[in-house]
Amino acid sequence: MATAEAKSDKRGDLLSVRSILFLPASNPRAIAKARDAGSDLVVLDLEDAVKSEDKEAAREAAVDAVAEPWSMPVAIRINGAGSEWHSLDLDAVARSKADYVVVPRAVSAHLVRDVSETAGKPVLAMIETAAGVLAAGEIARACAGLIAGTNDLRADLRLPLDATREPISTSLQLILLGARAAGIAAFDGVFNSLEDAEGFFKEAEAGRRLGFDGKSLIHPNQIGPCHRAFAPSSAEIERAKALVAAFHGGAERFGNEMIERMHVEAAERVLERAAG
Repeated sequence: MATAEAKSDKRGDLLSVRSILFLPASNPRAIAKARDAGSDLVVLDLEDAVKSEDKEAAREAAVDAVAEPWSMPVAIRINGAGSEWHSLDLDAVARSKADYVVVPRAVSAHLVRDVSETAGKPVLAMIETAAGVLAAGEIARACAGLIAGTNDLRADLRLPLDATREPISTSLQLILLGARAAGIAAFDGVFNSLEDAEGFFKEAEAGRRLGFDGKSLIHPNQIGPCHRAFAPSSAEIERAKALVAAFHGGAERFGNEMIERMHVEAAERVLERAAG
């Protein structure tokens, strides 16, 4: 449960979010484009995407950007605890109209609760370190959603630069388990290659099959493929409709399978996501 309540309308429905577009708050052109790009959620970044000398300007730009209405929920990613910008970022988010605050390198539920209480916003916690992965279950109970920070996680685990997702597969599953146990949303990490559309789609599709609700993006061109990857196929939709229609309670046969209430609930989730 988030410390600060999410909005009750669709802006608070993180389980329906497929795409989270990250962009530097220091880039006004990127902010302008993001307004009409069609992502489900936008994150104005004050952390890694912003140079040290641009931090103050980016902070004010983020506050100004969310002062105007957006068609989707908007979050601000603050600089981490212990940095010289952390408290100033928190103050800025608290006076802003942002829907969420994104906490980088979250390692404890205590930190997440403090951020949420100070900023007065629900938290999206980024799990980017070994310590964060091992604390994911506790962190999940203090926030509104978990985001896998796969680049930082690879670095923290000292993996080769060209490492695949296989070495972090256990970490991804632990992040997902923590989120599901707490009943909150979970989002996959970024795909770094801007030119490899096929590779992006395959990774996004694999993330969906692992159980993630959506994926972090670094470019508007990734939004369309992301939405396609996280959408149920026509075959999935037809099967879900047939399964729901065939169920009458208890365990029963559906084609060559035995189905129970849990299968119907899964089919209903497919139909909900298809309805969008």
